[in-house]
Amino acid sequence: MKLPPKLISATLERRYKRFLADVVLDDGSRVTVHCPDTGAMLGCDEPGSRVWLSTSDNPRRKYAHTWELVEVTGKTMPAGTIVGINSGRANRVVGEALEAGLIGELAGYPVVRSEVRYGERSRVDFLLQDDDKPDCFVEVKSVTLADGHGTGMFPDARSIRGIRHLRELMTVRASGARAINLFCVQRADVERVVPADHIDPDYGRALREAAQAGVELLAWVCALSPEEIRLEHPVPVLLPSHVF
Repeated sequence: MKLPPKLISATLERRYKRFLADVVLDDGSRVTVHCPDTGAMLGCDEPGSRVWLSTSDNPRRKYAHTWELVEVTGKTMPAGTIVGINSGRANRVVGEALEAGLIGELAGYPVVRSEVRYGERSRVDFLLQDDDKPDCFVEVKSVTLADGHGTGMFPDARSIRGIRHLRELMTVRASGARAINLFCVQRADVERVVPADHIDPDYGRALREAAQAGVELLAWVCALSPEEIRLEHPVPVLLPSHVF
């Protein structure tokens, strides 16, 4: 997925109120930007980090810039790693890969629909359909948290919504459809994905229950640059027996 052209480089001053961040542009001016990641952003919001911003020309927007990428500082992980913090980009990256048939386990479906209502009050990220196959429901989760030693973790904050999605995937699996929970890892330094049991043990338990119920767990690592984000290769999802 190509990012908007000419992302602006800046230095992060602070992130606050979940949706806002103050940055210093290369010319020294300070601006407030929209932060599209509503999670804890652990390790990704250190003051002084290099960040990249997209710009909207929509006059109705209060903040013209959106925070897209951050280069981690190296305090808890290798310096120089670019992380995509716009969780909305994850769906677009996965959608392009599904349309192109790049994800082997999910290839061969001629119909790819997005944001389809299902369950009690949710929209599944993607519904894959083929007249000769059961429907395939795909939920995408953006992973930005890592330990600096190759392990990516989800979620980075308690996620009632994530647990609800797992419950709904279990329901559609029980009906005979395929159910997929796909972790889109928006950083290139991850070799495996695990549930962040120390942050949200309830999510960890729900993920293990979903796997036992037949929900398929996939994870793909992205290659990132200020020009584009694309799925690059799969990594395993591991479910350690110990839950904190």
